[in-house]
Amino acid sequence: MNDMWMNEFPMMLLPPDGPGTLPGAGEAVSGAPPGALPVLPLSDLVLFPGMVVPLVVATQRSTRLMDDVVNGGRLFLAVTQREAALKDDAATGKDLYSFGCLTRVLKMLKFPDDTVRVLVQGQGRVRLEAFELHPRYLTARYAALPDEPEPGLETDALMRNAAQRFQEVISLSPTLPEELKIAIFNMDDPSRLADAIAAHLNMPLEDRQALLEDNKPKSRLTRLTTLLNRELAVLRLGTEIQHKVNEAFNKSQREYFLREQMKTIKKELGEQDQQQSEGKELDERIARAKMPPDVEAAARKEKDRMLAIPSASPEYTVSRTYLDWLTEVPWSASTEDKLDIAAARRILDEDHYDLKKVKERILEYLSVLKLKRDLKGPILCFIGPPGVGKTSLGQSIARALGRKFVRMSLGGMHDEAEIRGHRRTYIGAMPGRIIQCLRKAGTRNPVFMLDEIDKVGADFRGDPSSALLEVLDPEQNATFTDLYLNQPFDLSRVLFITTGNLLDPIQPALRDRMEILELAGYTQQEKRHIAAKYLVPRQIAAHGLTRSRFRLGAGVLERVISDYTREAGVRALELELAALCRKAARRIAEGRAGRVSVRAREVPDFLGPRKFESETAERTSAPGVATGLAWTAAGGDILFVEATQMPGRGQLILTGSLGEVMKESAQAALSYVRANAKKLGLPAGPSRSNDYHIHVPSGATPKDGPSAGLALVTALVSLLARQPVAPDIAMTGEITLRGRVLPVGGIKEKVLAASRAGIMKFVFIEAIDKAVLAAHRPAAKVPTKGRPPKRKQPTSARGRS
Repeated sequence: MNDMWMNEFPMMLLPPDGPGTLPGAGEAVSGAPPGALPVLPLSDLVLFPGMVVPLVVATQRSTRLMDDVVNGGRLFLAVTQREAALKDDAATGKDLYSFGCLTRVLKMLKFPDDTVRVLVQGQGRVRLEAFELHPRYLTARYAALPDEPEPGLETDALMRNAAQRFQEVISLSPTLPEELKIAIFNMDDPSRLADAIAAHLNMPLEDRQALLEDNKPKSRLTRLTTLLNRELAVLRLGTEIQHKVNEAFNKSQREYFLREQMKTIKKELGEQDQQQSEGKELDERIARAKMPPDVEAAARKEKDRMLAIPSASPEYTVSRTYLDWLTEVPWSASTEDKLDIAAARRILDEDHYDLKKVKERILEYLSVLKLKRDLKGPILCFIGPPGVGKTSLGQSIARALGRKFVRMSLGGMHDEAEIRGHRRTYIGAMPGRIIQCLRKAGTRNPVFMLDEIDKVGADFRGDPSSALLEVLDPEQNATFTDLYLNQPFDLSRVLFITTGNLLDPIQPALRDRMEILELAGYTQQEKRHIAAKYLVPRQIAAHGLTRSRFRLGAGVLERVISDYTREAGVRALELELAALCRKAARRIAEGRAGRVSVRAREVPDFLGPRKFESETAERTSAPGVATGLAWTAAGGDILFVEATQMPGRGQLILTGSLGEVMKESAQAALSYVRANAKKLGLPAGPSRSNDYHIHVPSGATPKDGPSAGLALVTALVSLLARQPVAPDIAMTGEITLRGRVLPVGGIKEKVLAASRAGIMKFVFIEAIDKAVLAAHRPAAKVPTKGRPPKRKQPTSARGRS
C-alpha cells in the first residue's frame, strides 16, 4: 500500500522541473523519449503537477519499482486506484484510472523495518494508453496532456476569486500553514494556481481525479470555486460550533472552579455550605414528617439527588419544591376527636334548626368511633335545594367533632388534574387540590367538604367525576396516589361530605359510593324559627347593631317570609333581613333615631312593595285552569295549566316550552277525557269540531315530566264542565289511559311549594275520577299531613313537574 508520509516531510508545492534544475534529473517531460514507464498505484492520493509529497512504500513489488526508478531516469507514473482497499501489488490496469501524473523521485530512504520512504514531485498530466505487464511490476505507455490556456478577464477573475477564497480557507483551517497564503498570493499562472489549491483543498477522491483529468485551467478554476465555497461554509459552521462549545465549556469550567474556591474559603472560615445546610434542614423535616417507610426512603433518595445537582440548575428547584411538598403533607399528623356525644348534639342544635336525620347520622358515626377508634370515615352526600344549609352544616359537623374543616368547590371543574395533580415532568406542575387542602389543614383527618358535586363538568378536557371515584371510595382511598407526589396517601381517616342540588347529574358509579342524605325545603313556620334563632342575631351583629337599638315587632318575620320570599331555603330571607338592618343602621347613623323598632305594617317602608302575591284564587276563578306542582333543583314550585277550546278539527295545541314527556301526558289526558266523558259527568266530551289549546305559563322556562298529567286532566274537565277548580287545591301525579294515578317524586318539596302559595289541599290519590271530584267538590277532604311512601325520583334535571 502506498500511503502519504506526512510525519517526516510536509507537503510542498514547487514548479515542475525543467532540464538540469535538480541533481540527477533526467530529461524534461516534453522531451522525454517515448515508451513505457513504471506505474505506481496510489490508494488514497491523487498527485498533481508541482506537488511534492512523501510516500511510504511497503510492498516488495513497489520496492523493486522504486529501486529501478532511482537507478534509472527517476521517472514513473503515479496513478490512483479505483478502489482504495485493493493492495497495490495486486492491482492491474483495470483497477486504475486512465489518467495519472508523471512523477520524479527527489529522494529515497530505506529503513530497518524493510520500508522505503521516497520524496516525489509531480511533473505533468498524462493519459495512460496501454498497460504492459513487466515481470517485476506494472508498466504503461502514456501521452502527455499539455494545458490549454484561455487568457482573458474571466480567467483573471476566477484566479482572484479562487485565491481569496482559499486564503480564507487557510485562515479557518488548523491543518494548513500560513506560509501557503504567500505562495498562493505570488502565483500568476492559472494552471499552477488551480493545481496548488486542488492539492491542499479537502475534497472527495473522485473530485480530485476529475480535476487531474481536466487540462483546461479555466474549467478547473470554475470547478474549484464551487468546492471552495462548500469547504468554506463547512469550516465556518465548524468554527461557530466549536466557539459555542468552548464558550459553554469555559463557562461551566469557570463556575466549577469558582464553586470549589467558595467551598474552600467557607471551610477555612468555618462557614457551612448552603447545600449542606439545606440537606441538614431537609433531614430534620423528613424526620419530623414521620412518613411511611417507603415514602421516607423515596424522600431521602430525592434529597441525595438534589444535593448532587448544582444549585443554579432548574432541576435543583424542581427537586427542592417536590421535597417541600413531601415534607409538608400531613402523613401522620391528626386531630384528636371529641367523642362527647351530648356535647356534639348540643353544638349541632345550636348551629342548625331541625335536620334531625343528618344530626342522627353524625351522632351515630361518633358513637361507633368511640367504640372502634380505627373506623374509616364515611362518605356523606347532602342533596337539597339552595339555601337549606348544606355547606354550613359541614362546618357544624367539624366543630362538633373537634376537627379542622376544609372546603373545595367542584362547580365548573373540567380538568381531572385538579383532583390527581400533574406529573413532575411538566413545567409548573403541582399536586391536586385534595393534597393541597390537606396540606393547608395540617391534619390527615379533617372534615373535607366537596361542594356542588352535581355541577362537575365532563368534556374533552377530562372527567373529574371519574377521578373522584378513587377519592370517595373507602376501600380504595387508603392508597390514593397523587400524580405529583407519586406516593400513596391514606385518605380513609378523612370525613368526606359532598353537597349538590340534584342526584341525576352525578355519575352512577360515584353516587353508589356515597350515603345520600336528602335535605328538603323549609315550611313557613320553620323559616320563622330559623330567622328568629339564627338569621336575625347574625345580621344584627354583622351591621353593628344591638337588640336594644333594633327590634322586630310581632308579625314582621311572617310578612317578610310570605310577601318578599318564595324559595325552599332561607338565603333570600337572610338578604331581606340584611336590608332591614341596613335601613335601621342608616337611620341611627344619621341621628334620625336612637333606636329602631320595625312593625309589620312598616315593612313596605323598609323593603318596598311586596314582591309576591297569592294569585291562586284569581287564576283559577275561570273554568279550564288547574293548579299543578313542579319539582326543580331549587325546590318545589306551583304551575298553572290553562286549557281553552275553539272551532277547528279536533287538534291539540300545546305551548309553554313543554318537553316531550309532558306533551305525551297532554295527549294521554285528552284521550282519557274523550273516552270517559260520561263517567266524569260531562254533558258532552271533546268535540271533533273544536281545537283544544293547553298552555303552561312562564313559557321561557323549560318544563318536562309526567307528573302534570293529573292537572292536565283536571283542566280539560273543568273546561268542558264549565266549572272552575277550587282555588285552594293543587295536584300532582302521572296518569294512565286506564284512569290510574301513578307515583311521582318530590312530594315533600311540592307540598312545601303549595304551602308557600297558601294552598291548603293537596291531591295525589290513585284514581282520576276521585281526584277530579276532589278538585270540584269543596267538601272533599284530602290528607295534607304526613309524607307518603318514598316514590321514584324523576330523571330530568330541570323543571320536573
